[in-house]
Amino acid sequence: MIILKDMQLTDDIMYQAILDKNAEFTGLFYTAVKTTGIFCRPTCTARKPKRENVVFYTSSSEAIRDGFRACKVCRPMELPDETPPLIRDLLDKLSEDPSAKFRDHDLRQRGLEPHALRRWFLKHHGITFHAYQRMHRINSAFKKISSGAPVTGIAFDAGYDSLSGFGDSFKSVFGYAPSESRQKQVIDIKRIETPLGTMLACAVKDGICLLEFSDRKMLETELKDLSRIFNATIIQGQNPHFPLLEKELQAYFSGKLTEFTVPLHTPGTSFQQAVWNELRAIPFAGTRSYKEMAGAVGKPDAVRALANANGMNRVAIIIPCHRVIGSDGSLTGYAGGIWRKQWLLNHESSALANSPATTTI
Repeated sequence: MIILKDMQLTDDIMYQAILDKNAEFTGLFYTAVKTTGIFCRPTCTARKPKRENVVFYTSSSEAIRDGFRACKVCRPMELPDETPPLIRDLLDKLSEDPSAKFRDHDLRQRGLEPHALRRWFLKHHGITFHAYQRMHRINSAFKKISSGAPVTGIAFDAGYDSLSGFGDSFKSVFGYAPSESRQKQVIDIKRIETPLGTMLACAVKDGICLLEFSDRKMLETELKDLSRIFNATIIQGQNPHFPLLEKELQAYFSGKLTEFTVPLHTPGTSFQQAVWNELRAIPFAGTRSYKEMAGAVGKPDAVRALANANGMNRVAIIIPCHRVIGSDGSLTGYAGGIWRKQWLLNHESSALANSPATTTI
């Protein structure tokens, strides 16, 4: 892994990064090609330009100002894994009314092509949009049944024509009949858009249990671990903790919040819990080295174990593992990407300098 000290990027380092398509540099710089007039991400798969034809920029706005246009291959103006606005609006409608049904005709009326929507959902959720709708309705039904509501009324409210059809759909999602759901649990999952790209949030009754960038490499493993730990099914749906999470994330990214209050539920070993608690004790805009963190949890020789516990944190930003750096001041690995770590540290420093009164909400 490349470790960048104080983020001092030389032209040679940046050119080698585009040759290697090194994702660690995503968001740190853009490559503009004088012969074509376009600018790209470091990971662009288009044919690489000659060294003498390249100009580097630290922001897309600088490249645009100098007359370069965005590459159609790597789309550098788009946020990583961003949900398109029309799809975002569709998801909002489903969140407001889980019983809503959108057929192909309805999708076209909203400006969405059904086959394109199907491909997007398969890529980002592993299921089709129509399957997503069914799961959303089933999740809502699960919670009503768990709270004691009668199955019959819920089945018809969810749009099913028969109890057997509802039961079959319910069992295909959860693996058990509706009548057994009062002793079971679900983990709700939701996409949240941020200035750094799409994040996935998971929550149970007691709080948020995961908040990760959707392009994190180990995300699938984390979701499987959560499902095993809670012995629960992860399914798209609303959760009482999501509104506060979204409100606080928005305030954080606006530079108006320094401390989150949304409840968390993060199972782990006693050592992991100690590390995560110490992470939350790092002041807003502050940093700690791994060595300092190890000393703070009473294990001064356990730097490697502490780094592993740091990496096992499933709740990005709120449990601020981005505030841990190398002893020499270098920005070491971050699951969301080094560029996001740099952005978050810069953002917090700027927010603290410009708005000393930032606080909780």
